Amino acid sequence: MDLLALADFNLVARHGGFGKASRASGRPKATLSRRVAALESSLDLRLFERGGRDLKLTQEGRALFERTGALLTDLDETAAAIASGGDTPKGRLRISAPLLISQTAMGKLAAAFALKFPEVRLEVTTEDRAVDMVEEGYDLVIRVNPDPDESLVGRIFLRDRLVVVASPGLARPAKNRAVPAVVRSATDGASAWNITMRDKKQCIEIDPVLHLSSLIMVRDAVRAGVGVGRLPVSLVTYDLADGTLVHWGDVEGPEITLWTLYPSRRLLSARVNAFLKFLKEAFPKGTPDELAIYIGR
Repeated sequence: MDLLALADFNLVARHGGFGKASRASGRPKATLSRRVAALESSLDLRLFERGGRDLKLTQEGRALFERTGALLTDLDETAAAIASGGDTPKGRLRISAPLLISQTAMGKLAAAFALKFPEVRLEVTTEDRAVDMVEEGYDLVIRVNPDPDESLVGRIFLRDRLVVVASPGLARPAKNRAVPAVVRSATDGASAWNITMRDKKQCIEIDPVLHLSSLIMVRDAVRAGVGVGRLPVSLVTYDLADGTLVHWGDVEGPEITLWTLYPSRRLLSARVNAFLKFLKEAFPKGTPDELAIYIGR
């Protein structure tokens, strides 16, 4: 198989068209088209659906792209590392991270990483959805309690837990009475929260009076006394310490785990290895208290 033709195919597939790939790489559009056509001929397969304004991968084309894109990147990075005489992290590092850690800690973490590795061009995007790492060009993703995925491997770097908190002025409800509550979204249909306080279990009936899309917003509303809230303890550590909020109990259920994930078939680049090591140094024990330091007040 012609590696140059395969590289051009991956370039076109990644950018979604010959014109876009040409502009991004500076290579002639005609050359890219000719190389891809030659690859299709040698494989006796159609790799793109041509027609209309958009260029789409066929089923066979998508399979080839998913299996060869990361390998070609590894070859490029290996050659670059050998040429530079070492494994100094350099180049672009694309990371997808969930909303909460991005809003509260990722700015400080990214800045510290950029200062430590000035030759790496770090790019962090914020989204809670499960991105397609290969198709969307991510080197690493951070996810909360991710579903099992055979195509990805990873490790836990932080642990957290949910607690129910309220402002000091909000009284605990009488038996069989609901307490006003601030919940994260309108899709949260829970009518009660099961908590544990000093080894005693309790079920709190709630009346959702406010629905918000961000946990930061939930915390701020709870601080204002609107109602109780269910929040990660790392987000309210300082509030509990100075009495701005009071702890009603720990929420029953699985702990919160934050994972770093990357493709299992890919040799880790120096950039990814550097970021994984950096996270380990930032959170050596992986506890909520360590995350709280980055979140601050």
